[in-house]
Order: sequence, then C-alpha cells, then structure tokens
Amino acid sequence: MLPLELQPGHDQAIRQHGQGALPNECCGFLLGHDQNGVRRIVSVVPAINERIPQQQHNRFSITPEAYMKADKAAREQKLELLGFYHSHPNAPARPSQYDLDHAWPVYSYLIVSVRDGNAREMTSWVLRDDRSEFEKQSIMIAQPQEKT
Repeated sequence: MLPLELQPGHDQAIRQHGQGALPNECCGFLLGHDQNGVRRIVSVVPAINERIPQQQHNRFSITPEAYMKADKAAREQKLELLGFYHSHPNAPARPSQYDLDHAWPVYSYLIVSVRDGNAREMTSWVLRDDRSEFEKQSIMIAQPQEKT
C-alpha cells in the first residue's frame, strides 16, 4: 500500500476543520496523484457534512453532487480524487463500523480525532479489496520546496 503524503499545512487545515466543526464531524476530499510509490495529496478540499443534524456528531455524509463536483474539479486540475478525510469528535482516529460499512476500496480515509476541542491523533486507512477490514496507511508530511 502506498504511503499518504500531505503537503505542508494540509494536516493543520484538516485539524482546524475538525476543531471548527465541533461538536459535529467534518469531512472533505483528498486530491492528488499516485506517483513514484507515494499517494501524494496536492489539494485538501473541505465539504459540507450533509448528514441530518441530529446525527452529525458521529456521522458524516457527502452528497453524490458534492462528490461529482470534487471529482470534476480534480480532473480539471489534472488530479485524481484519492480519498476523503473526516473527524471523530471525542473518539479515536480509527474507523468505526459505520466507516467500514460505507467505504470503498482503493480510496484513502484520513481520520483526525478531536478531543476536548483539540485535534489530536491523525491516521489514514485503506479498505481491503474484499471489504473485510481497513489497513492502516502511513502518513508523511512533504518537505517544503525551497524557492530559488
């Protein structure tokens, strides 16, 4: 499985989105390329949690229209929709049974735990092809490019 590489600032943007969405879950898209043995994220795009308000504290939902819009935006930028991110308010950064039941193989699922108002652990997961379980995906932050 390819490691997930975020660009500098992506992790902070996801953490801030998770903190700002409290007490609800946040969600968004991960756009980029699978390149040179790395799943390189180029753009992190926030989405609106469209789950009914009474369930947003422990569930998220992205509409098909939002998914198609993000996929189109990715293609226009010569990128691919490589995965999704969401937060787990006051819960661990590991997939729930609900996450397992609603995930698709191939995509990365980045989860940030937000406890007591602070974003903490961040993990990423990929669903096995047989949909039986998630496998943990390593996360790394790219080194900033020096400007010449």
